[in-house]
Amino acid sequence: MLKNVLRPLMAALGVMALAHGAVRADEGDVKKAVESFVGSPAVESVTKVPYGGLYEVVLKSGELVYTDEKVTFLVDGRVIDTKTRRDITAARMAQLSAVDFGSLPLDQAIKQVRGNGARVVVTFEDPNCSYCKRLGKELSQMKDVTLYTFLYPILSPDSTEKSRNIWCAKDRAKAWNDWILDAKVPAAAKCDSAVVDRNVALGQKLRINGTPTLFLADGRRLGGYVPAAELEQALANVTK
Repeated sequence: MLKNVLRPLMAALGVMALAHGAVRADEGDVKKAVESFVGSPAVESVTKVPYGGLYEVVLKSGELVYTDEKVTFLVDGRVIDTKTRRDITAARMAQLSAVDFGSLPLDQAIKQVRGNGARVVVTFEDPNCSYCKRLGKELSQMKDVTLYTFLYPILSPDSTEKSRNIWCAKDRAKAWNDWILDAKVPAAAKCDSAVVDRNVALGQKLRINGTPTLFLADGRRLGGYVPAAELEQALANVTK
């Protein structure tokens, strides 16, 4: 964490101390102090948490750090509840990264229904992503699932070209599977492929910085390659 906003500044300063002097009594003052240090309006929210007098600071980049009421330091790390052994930071990050599943424009994705299609998995994938190809092999093993694949070309211009050709294919699902599973290059095709651009804008809005990224029907986000067995377990715990 912090690599997008704060780490360069900390490296330059070589210290964690941010401010000294008057006690800062509320979230608003903490936000102002952190943004003053960063030098930009980078803070999305500040919340006092019931651990050690800390304040949770959520940055607009999606990163999460902690500070005290005086903003004398920043903590880039995890808070663990020693009584329950629960990773408080991980749980909070999962909450922050979740999406409103019902708001996803599923008509912009390639749809595949297997078996009864009762379980739903949404993926954002770049056709040139090696981990997406590994994920594709895992997904091909799954039954009774509906897959929505958002073409999300962020790696190279060739990714965009492949995405447009796949979207414009007569059978999009086949073109995607032929490429992702068997390395059969999608044939050149023309159509209104503006949906690819909309997917990129959507992914940026959702802070999707890497592929593959998966979402389940309860809005949970799973980042990166997920083996089929692990995904099956996650699907079994989906709550609606």
